[in-house]
Amino acid sequence: MNRKNAITAAILIAFSVCGTALAQTSAAPSAAEQAISYNLEADVTRVMKTFQVPGIAIAVVKDGKVVVAQGFGVRKLGEPARVDGQTIFEIASNSKAFTAAALGMLVDQGKLEWDDPVIKHLPDFRMYDAYVTAEMTVRDLLTHRSGLGLGAGDLMWWPTTTFTTDEIIHNLRYIKPATSFRNSYAYDNLLYIVAGKIIAAKSGKTWGETMHEWILKPTGMATTTTSLLENAKFANVSAPHSRINGKIAVVKPMPVDNAVGAVGINTSAEDIARWMNVLLDNGRVAKGADGKEVRLFSEKQSRELWTPQTPMKISQPRPPLAATKPNFYAYGLGFQLRDYQGKLVAMHGGALQGFYSRVLLVPEAKLGIAIFTNAESGPSLSALQYRLLDHYLNVAPTDWIGRVAEVERESAEKEAARLKKESATRAASSKPSLALAAYEGDYQDQWYGLATIKRVGGKQVLSFAKTPDLTGELEHFQHDTFIVRWKERNFNADAYVTFSLDHDGSIERMRMKPVSTETDFSYDFQDLLFVPVKSEKKG
Repeated sequence: MNRKNAITAAILIAFSVCGTALAQTSAAPSAAEQAISYNLEADVTRVMKTFQVPGIAIAVVKDGKVVVAQGFGVRKLGEPARVDGQTIFEIASNSKAFTAAALGMLVDQGKLEWDDPVIKHLPDFRMYDAYVTAEMTVRDLLTHRSGLGLGAGDLMWWPTTTFTTDEIIHNLRYIKPATSFRNSYAYDNLLYIVAGKIIAAKSGKTWGETMHEWILKPTGMATTTTSLLENAKFANVSAPHSRINGKIAVVKPMPVDNAVGAVGINTSAEDIARWMNVLLDNGRVAKGADGKEVRLFSEKQSRELWTPQTPMKISQPRPPLAATKPNFYAYGLGFQLRDYQGKLVAMHGGALQGFYSRVLLVPEAKLGIAIFTNAESGPSLSALQYRLLDHYLNVAPTDWIGRVAEVERESAEKEAARLKKESATRAASSKPSLALAAYEGDYQDQWYGLATIKRVGGKQVLSFAKTPDLTGELEHFQHDTFIVRWKERNFNADAYVTFSLDHDGSIERMRMKPVSTETDFSYDFQDLLFVPVKSEKKG
């Protein structure tokens, strides 16, 4: 869509971009809204060019009305189809709010309480520590304070694995905690998978079926799906894109059927606008002709979602972004909570291979903003986030696009320098302690399972048994450390593989960690402890 976008035009596009009006747009825009001019398309076009993003969808709701539900750019590089207000994107962890809301609905129904022990509803649930198993509550599942490390265990679902949801939940008992229970914040996905399992158990249907029946259908989110299989029913679906060797390219989608409670929703700008209005109206969908309210969940549960549960560390931003520093930062139930310009912001981000998204709600201003991208670009989200917040909160404009781009360049240069130094200071002339063939064989981790090193076409190849795409060649780095270069280059997750020897010279264990500090935390290689699988001697 190559046209100027004053607010008035954006409102008209929200009506006409797909030929049908949205339910929330029945009220006419105010004179003040019509008078305010803002060239949204200019900002988005600049962001797409600056951060190499093929397509973006944006939804903005204000005072109960949809003022923007619009797409920019293309759904898939190399093809002409444009992103519009109905283009479906994978929104990943923005699904957590749906899971939290469904649990709130179960509380309203009297089927559980937030502070019920998890084992009351899933008797087989186990954490590594017996005390944590007994004390973990439904509320704890959503608040990232379990003691698990950042992204711990995510390799059981990311990238696409053959683990079942039940296997993932079972294997939680083998993941050692990083901190004590309820001690500190560390983002996790696995416990939202558990939360999704509770929803399925209490509703008697799958998580996806429950989302459709309880939330998506009542809210009018007709093109929102809960799986990539459902996406196949629609033509207007965005393709995922990742950076490969510095260039943006189309990559294959990443099914996450075993992790839906954490990352299962796929939606459009038009549909997310409906969802944001429900959240901003404290769970109310509409008021019927008889004056009775139609609600998804009660005002009480709405307050629970946005009540701080776990304090989060406030980091000092780089000088160009100093004004974005919050005064408070906490996690609620499915939402991060912070302040901006003196107002509460309930927000969340989402990231899957090829898609990043962000949803922000400012309850005091009755403002909701959603930004979807079909590329892995956090900076593009941040630049648009603050640009849009400032505009709709009547804050003097700042060149957030330029400032975010400056910080991004500095960060990339710093990481490149670190990697260069690390490579330059390695013991390049060192050799492995053993013959290369001695490193080959099967290795077992307690919660992940089997990994194998074998010779293929003259190269040593490491593969993960439950993750078909995690296969890569090993190259020697120094001493008994190698680097695995994954065949799927869009992962951008090459890892060090280090072997430790026993007193007799045999391999005792194999550990891994990402090479780059920019590797997505869901590649939690550092949490793996592989030990050789000893072959049985024939007698």
